Amino acid sequence: MRQSHLIELFLEMQNAERGAAANTLAAYGRDLAAYGEHLSASGSDFLTAATGDIRGYLSKLSAAGMAATTQSRHLSSIRQFHKFLFAEGLRDDDPSATIDSPTTAKPLPKVLSIDEVDRLLSLASEQAARSGLSASAQYRAARLYALVELLYATGLRVSELVSLPATAANAQDPFLTIVGKGAKERLVPLSVRAREALERVADLSGEREAAGRDRWLFPATSDSGHFTRQAFARDLKSLAVKAGLDARRVSPHVLRHAFASHLLQNGADLRAVQALLGHADISTTQIYTHVLEDRLRQLVEQHHPLGQSGSGK
Repeated sequence: MRQSHLIELFLEMQNAERGAAANTLAAYGRDLAAYGEHLSASGSDFLTAATGDIRGYLSKLSAAGMAATTQSRHLSSIRQFHKFLFAEGLRDDDPSATIDSPTTAKPLPKVLSIDEVDRLLSLASEQAARSGLSASAQYRAARLYALVELLYATGLRVSELVSLPATAANAQDPFLTIVGKGAKERLVPLSVRAREALERVADLSGEREAAGRDRWLFPATSDSGHFTRQAFARDLKSLAVKAGLDARRVSPHVLRHAFASHLLQNGADLRAVQALLGHADISTTQIYTHVLEDRLRQLVEQHHPLGQSGSGK
């Protein structure tokens, strides 16, 4: 049976039984055609290909400089195809079953410098303290400053931040109790500036006729009753532009990254940062360890006997 015919049968199945979109079918067709050409060049075909042939094809893609994510897509197409051949009785094995997907490196998080965060905070603070604003503009400026100050001071997830209860500004405890993912509670310390910003926005919110103001710290007319993360992201980008920063580099999640990275840069323990961020697994927090490389290298050079110049023999 011709290889092109086997691909057609597979695509017909994907269309009829899986309802695959036209773009998906086209991608399958291209991936499998390229795979088939490789097999033909090596004296094999779809019905006789072994696991080694598939690994050889993936190695060829890697040597050509193809991204790991694209290699994974090709392998996914090949796996689906060989599962089909096995299910249809055209083969009595699946040579792709034991092949692992190409590993993809986790991208490093975007991080703002301490100076860049200071510029954001300074501008937000100046706008909140500006006189002569209408009551509505004054409230919006105070809200934005409180959100930015609190996010950088605590590293909260943006969803946790915008949904803080109104009582968050009233408690005398210097810690916030946050209910994060999986309904897990954690304590987050509040700086003096963050506490003052929260109290200010709560005072102004109490003067507004906003739905949800008795329940949420940042009430709004949204379906949820509180300020939305999308609206905050919009306002934050606008603030970034005014501060002379590239808005593409600034988002609520980037400020969370800055919180974690700057703590580690200044000597915080990775486990402590994990607890503050609310990560269930330390492996999630380890994406930030790139910021520790220089500090750890300096630590060894300064304190380890073999790292000190002039020490030794």
